[in-house]
Amino acid sequence: MKYSSQAVAKPYFIFALILLAGEILFGLLMAIQYLYGDFLFPLIPFNVLRMVHTNLLIVLLLNGFMGATYYLIPEEAERELWNPKLAMLTFWVFAAAGVATILGYLFVPYATLTELTFNNLLPTMGREFLEQPLPTKVGIVLVVVSYVLNTIMTVLLGRRTVITTVLITGLIGLAVFFLFAFYVPENLIMDKFFWWFTVHLWVEATWELIMGAILAFVLIKTTGVDREHIDKWLYLIIAMTMVSGILGTGHHFFFMGAPEYWLWIGSISSAVEPLPFFLMILFAFTMARDKKIQHENEMALTWAKGTAVMAFIGAGVWGFFHTLAPVNMFTHGTQLTAAHGHLSFYGAYIMIIFTMVSYAMPIMRGRPHGNCKAAQKRELSSFWMMNIGMMGLTLALSAAGIVQIMDQRVGTDLIGFMESQESIAGIYTIRAAFGVLVLAGLFTYFSSFFMKEENA
Repeated sequence: MKYSSQAVAKPYFIFALILLAGEILFGLLMAIQYLYGDFLFPLIPFNVLRMVHTNLLIVLLLNGFMGATYYLIPEEAERELWNPKLAMLTFWVFAAAGVATILGYLFVPYATLTELTFNNLLPTMGREFLEQPLPTKVGIVLVVVSYVLNTIMTVLLGRRTVITTVLITGLIGLAVFFLFAFYVPENLIMDKFFWWFTVHLWVEATWELIMGAILAFVLIKTTGVDREHIDKWLYLIIAMTMVSGILGTGHHFFFMGAPEYWLWIGSISSAVEPLPFFLMILFAFTMARDKKIQHENEMALTWAKGTAVMAFIGAGVWGFFHTLAPVNMFTHGTQLTAAHGHLSFYGAYIMIIFTMVSYAMPIMRGRPHGNCKAAQKRELSSFWMMNIGMMGLTLALSAAGIVQIMDQRVGTDLIGFMESQESIAGIYTIRAAFGVLVLAGLFTYFSSFFMKEENA
């Protein structure tokens, strides 16, 4: 490491990966409940499993982003982190709040949890992805504010680069748009309208800036390509991301009572949204082709290229499949939505965390040139296991969604929801099998970090 404060990133990375294992495990339990509805009932009903599954995703991604930021910011700013102690305090507060919240979901009835956590003072609970109790939401705000402050102060006192500018812009957007989680209008249409300001503008706007900045940092380090060249690509990608991402909020307003013009805004912007992800593919592979150094940590560059490809397929291609208004009229609420959600979150955000961990963790463990060749070979196996698993899972969910559409929404001889679910049980079995492959790939990834140098 060039700067001792970069070590702050290590606990964030470790905790994020532990949470990822938990998230996949709860996803597998849900997959089993799709096949056997009484599995774990009433101990852990489906709605609780789903709540834990999605909330673990949010917490692990935020931990991953924070770890990545605390590692790259000192190198970009060419100085130590402004306040490493604050960063460590933030970690423990966030970890404790996250664990307590998940335990609350699992062991306290949700209605009772609302009473115990003062939801009556400011009702914010009960909304998908934003189920967190009021104290947890306040804690998230404090954690994110300290995170943004630490990042901005480090940059203001040091060197400023395009990467840090893009990253800070994304972090400020992350903080601002989460505030809509505290605004719950009584009107259901208005509620959904502003709810998407957090959920969509996190996932399809501000988080993409964070992802782009991290990707650019790793590509500079592993390819040696001139910073000016990478900066031009980054500006182009981010400009298209912001325009299409912000207007793309409209593809969530199709059938909830919003004005008709959102059909046009949402559809047109949805057609544009895959383009910045396609540019990321060109970006990553062009930098790899034009690299000026042969970095020994080959897996970091492999994850970087994989991120660009899988983000394009999941967020771009699978998103476009069902977001045009005339198509979405039939696909909305089917397993096609779940297919897109799984592959896009994995491809864009889980994989960029893997990219940063694979680059930074060996350095923080005293291996500046990366893990040994045998460890990288095992990591490559985990790369393919997880990517094949996620693609198989996505294809299975897509097939299930198509069957749902044919069973329930197209033609005159339609059947009920539960009858349709029974007809796709075989597809759900395939989905569960690919989920097991993803979990096995993650544990294979974990094992690569414990291989000793003499095994090379």
